[in-house]
Amino acid sequence: MNAKRFVSVVLLLSVSLLAQSTAPDPQTKTKPKKKPATPSPTEVLAGQVRELRQMMEAQQQQIQQLQRQVQSRDQQIADLQNTANQARSSADAASSSSAQNTQAVSALQNTVADIKLNDTNMAASMQEEQKRVGDMIESPLAIHYKGITITPGGFLAAESAWRQHATASDVNTPFTSVPFPGNDAYHLTEFFGSGRQSRITLLAEGKLKAAKLSGYYETDWLSAGVTSNNNQSNSYTNRMRQLWAQAALDSGWSFTGGQMWSLVTETKKGLDNRTEATPMTIDAQYHVGFSWMRQYGFRVVKNFSNVFWFGVSVENAQTTNLGGGNFPNNFLIGAPGTNGGLYNGGVQISGTGGLSPNTNYSFNYTPDFIVKVAIEPGFGHYEIFGINSNFRDRVYPNATAATPSAAGVFDDKRTGGGGGANARWSFFKKQVDFGVHFLGGDGVGRYGSSQLAEVTAHPNGTLALIRSYQALTTLEWHSKHWDIYTNAGAEYAQRTNYLNSAGKLVGYGRQDQTGTGLCLVEPVPAAITNGTKPGFNPNSNGCNDLRDVIEGTFGFWYKPYNGPKGRIQFGPQYSYLVLNTWWDSATLGNATAKGTPFAPTPHTIENMFFTSFRYYLP
Repeated sequence: MNAKRFVSVVLLLSVSLLAQSTAPDPQTKTKPKKKPATPSPTEVLAGQVRELRQMMEAQQQQIQQLQRQVQSRDQQIADLQNTANQARSSADAASSSSAQNTQAVSALQNTVADIKLNDTNMAASMQEEQKRVGDMIESPLAIHYKGITITPGGFLAAESAWRQHATASDVNTPFTSVPFPGNDAYHLTEFFGSGRQSRITLLAEGKLKAAKLSGYYETDWLSAGVTSNNNQSNSYTNRMRQLWAQAALDSGWSFTGGQMWSLVTETKKGLDNRTEATPMTIDAQYHVGFSWMRQYGFRVVKNFSNVFWFGVSVENAQTTNLGGGNFPNNFLIGAPGTNGGLYNGGVQISGTGGLSPNTNYSFNYTPDFIVKVAIEPGFGHYEIFGINSNFRDRVYPNATAATPSAAGVFDDKRTGGGGGANARWSFFKKQVDFGVHFLGGDGVGRYGSSQLAEVTAHPNGTLALIRSYQALTTLEWHSKHWDIYTNAGAEYAQRTNYLNSAGKLVGYGRQDQTGTGLCLVEPVPAAITNGTKPGFNPNSNGCNDLRDVIEGTFGFWYKPYNGPKGRIQFGPQYSYLVLNTWWDSATLGNATAKGTPFAPTPHTIENMFFTSFRYYLP
């Protein structure tokens, strides 16, 4: 109930009671007055009570109405509180949802950006892939066949060679066959044009789980058959340069076998095949002082973390050069190939019934054994190697007796070999390369480009090994379009001779040559047949016992195009070659008698100029 209304009701009841208490006593005597008839107190009280009741009922109604209003207000307040709580919850939820939505929108924006970027990259990748596939279809770098990758390579060449003194060779110079003044070819220059050094290569590779299998074939046309000539068709035969197979394990071991560069040959990377550091010359015989062979070999190499390599090779042996003279005719080293076999047979010598020994194959006792170590510590490439070679001939002590017989025949065996080192450095961001090489030993002459004599003979027919040395320095400058190179090399064969029972020297570099210095004097040819048989003085054997061969070379290659379609390059090469012989007393004496200032050591000089134009396959 409203407090104000309650107070009003109390005041009203109080007034009513007060009025009733102040009414005149009926027993009090007063002078009656004439008044209108009035209701009795009971009636008045009853009316008041009635009014009061009405008022109370009205008040009760008001109170009930107020209570209903209060209840309605409380309900509204509760509803408002609930609404406020719900609104707060909704606001909190909305706030959280807004944050989540913001994060979601941000993430969505990032995703959209990534998708756009991925789409861009994918489009670029697809374009590149389409271009790559197109390039592979139009100009594939390799051929894929049954899981094998086959990569062709090589170059096509148009080359020429000019020499001051004729050698009757092509673009490969026979260094030890350069003529002396006693040979009429010395007085003639020569020019040859050739495409025979053109080369074709084929590399096949297959990958296993823990190994890579490889096979390599390399060929050119620097070979001559029976019908090869320079007359009309110039049809020279194809030859095998390299043909080998290899299994390279992931553990660092590799096994290679077949026709390949000798392990003696310097490499640019570890002891890896196909990284041989050959001189950049046009001359197919490379350069004097360069040690190499291409022959059968079986090679085992262990790679230690691309820093240290250890290799062992078993290679084909061959006694290629028997040097010197005055030998007894009582020993056998080899023979021409058997006619009808797989070796070149000897050429029939007119009127003798014999065969020319120019196609000699030695009867090898053992293969050559080569051990090599390569180190790449971070600057430079270094190699150290050793060679073991074994030689043998069959000696007939009584072959030259008054009554020849095979009594006492025996095999004579000699062990030779040597050691060498290679080093190569790169400077100025690999634009400049400098290399040095050395090899020395007994019976290792055949490993040099000059092919100096490796063995001679004692007076009794047993073998004597000739000590020789080979050295080469190279300096190269490389750029995108230019390669400039210069080389200097020398090979040396030591004098090796012995005095026989008749007081004559036998062997290599004899001081008592019986010639009269005619290796420096041109003779009249003994016979000329259709203008094709030049003369060479038979008494000039001293010219064959070379002491040293020296060569200096300068050249460059220009590459106007080097790209995905291959490489075009051309360039010249100039070489200056000197051959010095072991002097002989007859030459010196002849010079003294005539007053001619002949040098004690006859020598010859060759100037050579080469050109090359090549297209390399990509």
